[in-house]
Amino acid sequence: MINQKSTRASKTQIISRRIFMLGAAKLILIGGISYRLFNLQISDREKYQFLSDKNRLRELKTPPERGIITDYFNNIIADNNQVFQLHLKLEEVDNFNYLISRLQSLINLNNLDIKNIYKKKNKSKPWDTIVISDNLSWYQFSRLNLFLHELPGAKPVLSTSRKYPYSNDLVHVVGYVGDPSVKDIENNEEIKKNNILGLKVGKFGLEKSLEKDLIGAHGVKRYEVNAYGKRINQVDFVKGSQGKKIVTTIDLELQKFASQLLMNKSGSICVMDIYTGEVLTMASSPTFDPNKFTHGINSKDWNEIRKNPLKPLINKSIAGLYSPGSTLKPLVALAALEYGTLNPEMTVYCKGHKHPYELHGQRYHCWKKQGHGFMKLRNAIKQSCDIYFYETARILGVDRLSILAKRYGLGLKVLNNLYIEEKSGIVPSTKWKREQLESSWLLGETIITGIGQGYIQTTPLQLCLMTAQLANGGYKIKPNIILSKEINYDEIRSKIKLDKEKYENASDIKKLTSLNTEILKEQEIELYNPMYRNPENVKFVLEAMFSSTNEPGGTSFASRLENKKYQFAGKTGTSQVRRITDEEREADLKLSEIEYKKRDHALYVAFAPYEEPRYSISVLIEHGGSGSKAAAPLASKMIKKIIDRHDEREKIRQSRSKLI
Repeated sequence: MINQKSTRASKTQIISRRIFMLGAAKLILIGGISYRLFNLQISDREKYQFLSDKNRLRELKTPPERGIITDYFNNIIADNNQVFQLHLKLEEVDNFNYLISRLQSLINLNNLDIKNIYKKKNKSKPWDTIVISDNLSWYQFSRLNLFLHELPGAKPVLSTSRKYPYSNDLVHVVGYVGDPSVKDIENNEEIKKNNILGLKVGKFGLEKSLEKDLIGAHGVKRYEVNAYGKRINQVDFVKGSQGKKIVTTIDLELQKFASQLLMNKSGSICVMDIYTGEVLTMASSPTFDPNKFTHGINSKDWNEIRKNPLKPLINKSIAGLYSPGSTLKPLVALAALEYGTLNPEMTVYCKGHKHPYELHGQRYHCWKKQGHGFMKLRNAIKQSCDIYFYETARILGVDRLSILAKRYGLGLKVLNNLYIEEKSGIVPSTKWKREQLESSWLLGETIITGIGQGYIQTTPLQLCLMTAQLANGGYKIKPNIILSKEINYDEIRSKIKLDKEKYENASDIKKLTSLNTEILKEQEIELYNPMYRNPENVKFVLEAMFSSTNEPGGTSFASRLENKKYQFAGKTGTSQVRRITDEEREADLKLSEIEYKKRDHALYVAFAPYEEPRYSISVLIEHGGSGSKAAAPLASKMIKKIIDRHDEREKIRQSRSKLI
């Protein structure tokens, strides 16, 4: 009996223990499930909602919209337009070869396109996205969307791209865009922040130098997709911000006209306001179409541009270096007058080729075979007598000339590093040669510097600035190609006028001039301040330039405009590209008989209108021969166009000044 009871008790205990353990297990299981449900539905709700949305939603970053660039009259010269693109997300592609084969039939990819696609794929990581095409037609774009369920990884994208409506006429001013390089991304924080597929960045000109202002900020689009990844509807859109609008000082009509004048020539035309320093025209020829670079230029077009012997990729206005030739003579004359080394009545006899200027056994010829006869300074500028300026340079010395040349804009970057490709040029001095060439300066080098030859190298825009600062009476200005609200023409003009009146009304002119002797030292002159010692010297040079254009015997007399409204003053220049032998000098060959690359460069500088100067101009024609025949006639046509558009520009200027 006892054993039965104990057995039953033992069984009851075992059952109770098992029930307890089973109950505890159930409680633990229910607790675990409840905890997991709590985590899934409450604690980790956002996490799993995000993962769910990630499967259901797709996010696309849209490239930033670049800021537009306009001319002075608000004509858009760099714009944006809508483009259709095809992107390929490599990690979503099941069979790359099959997909490319399908795309080839859908959007007519050629063999070169396919070759480039495989190149991009091989350079990319498995999770990268590559661009198959960034300029699809509407027909191609719609076909892709129709068959998208058969194309895993393919993403048709609506984006914006750069467009240059006046292409060739403004490429050297505006520049062009292209895909960002590794260097672009590393060196520019704005590009790094916005580095998404389809982004285009500045590669040349203002597009590159003003990248920070133009780039803008990217946007974000979110789409709901089905199981095949096809977009059902757009659920969210965060619009990016467009880059800043850039207003230039360029006059589109003048720029186009200058490009026409330079057609089939290699050269440059620059126009500048002599008071504000605003660059109205900066034309360089030959040109090329910047739109070809936006979507990636093909090898045929690239080789055509790159191998062109006239070098269209070079902006000749700021990156072309040339000896200024006789266009430097007005500045040489001014330097000699300012330093008091020359009396304008000094007479030099020019005998021509058979009786050249001799120095230490070296002969220096004048350009005129028969010679000019007896010359004084005014006539020497008018007829561009080399013999007179050999002697002037010898007396003046290269170091004094160097000081004045730099002050008037030579040997320095005109646009203050706005263009990466701009060059400083060379204004030689004894110190310069000692430091750069480690040799002593020779007197013969001073002689040829006096006629703008030898080591001296300038850009056409520097010559335009030099002429502008002569034409405004000898006052320092700051050239610019981006419109600035800080520049007030009326204030500048009234300040310069007040300075001139102060001099003219002074009781003791000699005393007033003596106060300006410090001006002859190598020192920085403040903006809009006089750079002369005696303003009469500047007036003398300007009057001589007038005679060179408007009096018989002047080197540009044939290009004069008799109407006083258009009347201008200027100076021709011929820049030798090689040494001319005595045999060639005697042969006196016609331009057509000389090999193109051996012909001299033709230059011309001028200001207009003469009585109330407002604009300066420089014209350069590479291998054009003489400045009087190749450059001056173009300047004459250009000046007429400039004056005809003056009133329209003034209306815009005055309306803007009221808003400041």
